[in-house]
Amino acid sequence: MKIGIVLDDTLDKPDGVQQHVLTVGTWLTKQGHEVHYLVANTDRKDIPNLHSLGRFINVKYNKNNVRTPLPANRGKIRALLNQENFDVLHVQLPYSPFLAKQVIKYASKQTAVIGTFHILPASRLHGYSNKLLRAILGRSIRRFDEIVAVSEPAVHFARKAYGISARYLPNPIDVGSFRSGKRLGKYNARKLNIVFLGRLVTRKGILELIDAYNTLPDNLASQTRLIICGKGPLKARAKALVKEGRSVIFEGFVSESDKPNFLASADIAVFPSTGGESFGIVLIEAMAAGAKVVIGGNNPGYMSILGAQPYLLFNPRDRDNFVEHLTMFINDTKMREKMYSWQQETVGQYDINVVGPKLLDIYDKAVTARKA
Repeated sequence: MKIGIVLDDTLDKPDGVQQHVLTVGTWLTKQGHEVHYLVANTDRKDIPNLHSLGRFINVKYNKNNVRTPLPANRGKIRALLNQENFDVLHVQLPYSPFLAKQVIKYASKQTAVIGTFHILPASRLHGYSNKLLRAILGRSIRRFDEIVAVSEPAVHFARKAYGISARYLPNPIDVGSFRSGKRLGKYNARKLNIVFLGRLVTRKGILELIDAYNTLPDNLASQTRLIICGKGPLKARAKALVKEGRSVIFEGFVSESDKPNFLASADIAVFPSTGGESFGIVLIEAMAAGAKVVIGGNNPGYMSILGAQPYLLFNPRDRDNFVEHLTMFINDTKMREKMYSWQQETVGQYDINVVGPKLLDIYDKAVTARKA
């Protein structure tokens, strides 16, 4: 099949939706399909069949910095669709009226249109803004042959805000590539490694993490080091909050190739996101890399992954609760081992080699129906 994956953004950033797009696209290519990427703009030269259809601007949304496209050239879109004659267009939702909506509008009636719904709102305001976007998108949503969502909470939000009846299909990762992660020698076993990986922004809970680590009793803090991987606008503030004498290491940005090694070095991988998470791909990556235990904030997206083991969830805004969870996993080796065993059993369901065939089956059925 010839498949066009549509993203109202750039592939130059390693954010969650971009990881989803590249994981799916790479797997489909390995299965022998011809994959094209239709994006707002990109500077990358290492991805074949990558089409820039416009420009974008940076905006603050859902407690995060995101890009949104400016109006794309409709003639360019029509020319690309006529030239490639895609069997499938796979659109990432929610989508922009300025790019993806136009791609959907000019798609051939013989082309199946599949969607993946990715988000949850971080506040009521963001929920209302999605309802407004639904009104702007109008009838284009009816053009979809099938829509899936990356978590059960995302399924619910898609129905509530957009009137979309989506089915759950988990956000996949390439488990095998993360299994290759090795503990970094510089972070030896003389201390327990508490590892955070993510953008240093309010929503990811970096300040709450520093506060909780500062609050640990000195005898427990002396047994550990906190390794912070990532960059963002709160870096200086986070550094300034670190209590004197605490072992806190700011690694800065970590590349995709180095990510498995840092996650494999974690005795406790901690992701204290305060909300706005539809899934939690980094949780799955940490499990696959072999982090001894993975704990996360009790937002709906993370609960969809860790909810079967309540001890793995905590309230990042409640310092006492946060410190209690860190203390338990620092002290209790058997609990870490128990949670590690469960996480290794559960991570396989998110492998692209499990999720990919299910997605391909959706494509096949939609294409068959369109061409019948």
